[in-house]
Amino acid sequence: MANQIMKKNPLLFLIISSTLATLTTSKSTIEPCSTSSTCNSFLGYTLYTDLKVTELASLFQADPTSILLSNSISTSYPDVENHVLPSHLFLKIPITCSCVDGIRKSTSTRYKTRTSDTLDSIAGSVYGGLVSPEQIQVANPEIKSSIAPDVGTSLVIPLPCACFNGTDESLPAVYLSYVVRGVDTMGGIARRFSTTVADLTNVNAMGAPDINPGDILAVPLLACGSNFPKYATDYGLTIPNGSYALTADHCVQCSCALGSRSMYCEPASLSVSCSSMQCRNSKFMLGNITTQESSAGCKLTTCSYNGFANGTIFTTLSRSLQPRCPGPPQLAPLIAPPDTVPKELMYAPSPSPTPSPAPESDGVVSEGPSIAAAAPRGATVASSSSIPGDPANGPAGSISIASCLTSYHSVVVLLISFACYSFLILV
Repeated sequence: MANQIMKKNPLLFLIISSTLATLTTSKSTIEPCSTSSTCNSFLGYTLYTDLKVTELASLFQADPTSILLSNSISTSYPDVENHVLPSHLFLKIPITCSCVDGIRKSTSTRYKTRTSDTLDSIAGSVYGGLVSPEQIQVANPEIKSSIAPDVGTSLVIPLPCACFNGTDESLPAVYLSYVVRGVDTMGGIARRFSTTVADLTNVNAMGAPDINPGDILAVPLLACGSNFPKYATDYGLTIPNGSYALTADHCVQCSCALGSRSMYCEPASLSVSCSSMQCRNSKFMLGNITTQESSAGCKLTTCSYNGFANGTIFTTLSRSLQPRCPGPPQLAPLIAPPDTVPKELMYAPSPSPTPSPAPESDGVVSEGPSIAAAAPRGATVASSSSIPGDPANGPAGSISIASCLTSYHSVVVLLISFACYSFLILV
């Protein structure tokens, strides 16, 4: 049959062949669950247009300051929450990962539709393929039209996430949901996020390390874990290497240095009212570390953070004898709020605050050096450019299951192609 079509009308054969090639499915890694526990997780998100920090935060109902610190962006600049972040910038968005209908996902995000919005544009452009039109429709059964929802409609946006017990290969880890782009390879993704192809393949239950644009991978990020008591509201706090987290109602700022497994917490610099941060029965304040050399070694005294509950900041005073005295606490470097994204960084993960060696050539976009951004700029007009994403579809009952068609448009093109073929046969 295919040979007959090719002989009669080679152009139509090419149209049908190319159309069928577009009817690929996207995969999304899901994590089954059976408890009400939550964890902190991240979304890998590329800005589809210039956005103020507050505008970006409202897209995900996230805290603006937490977004900045999660990406090691300094919050000490004046009016930093109104700083305009550039289009194409890749950021980690902190979210709370819950157990909903037996799988891990986040359902706390709401989106109010605007003029000319469609489920396709909301999923592919606004949320960069982290959700599919079909998933939005399922989460909002009251929608009358999937093509053009009524302006002002509040939509639930289900977003992918994973916890996997906060570990990866028995070490502390936090998981990032990453949308595969056309330039990505498994090796490139692994190197950017300091993991291995074998680990990515194992975490995502992949039979082979094959990926396609639009797939959503759970990427383990090296992290610093915590041992707070279970009654603490920030129990299980985990911070990716090279970033920060705010906790205790913005009173405490914790850091995880590059390559570290132990977080360091100290009073946050934000102007908020906080409970006492003094270690009991001492003059030490949270974050204080003293050392004293002796013939037996180094006497180390530390006032550490131990969680937050019922408006109270808990601290722990510890004394130990070490073979030698440690240096000052290592903090993750901070960068200035970025104004531009170098061309070579487009679609690449958030740049490391310190330069990293260029990866081997395998179709991967190099991370390059850190962005040395200038001081926050004034008001600007947001650009109209957007990134038409390949919306990835969501869970289908188990890990890494192929889901439904990537785009409605492919179906339309296919129908048109077969209609043309039928017409030619009749003629």
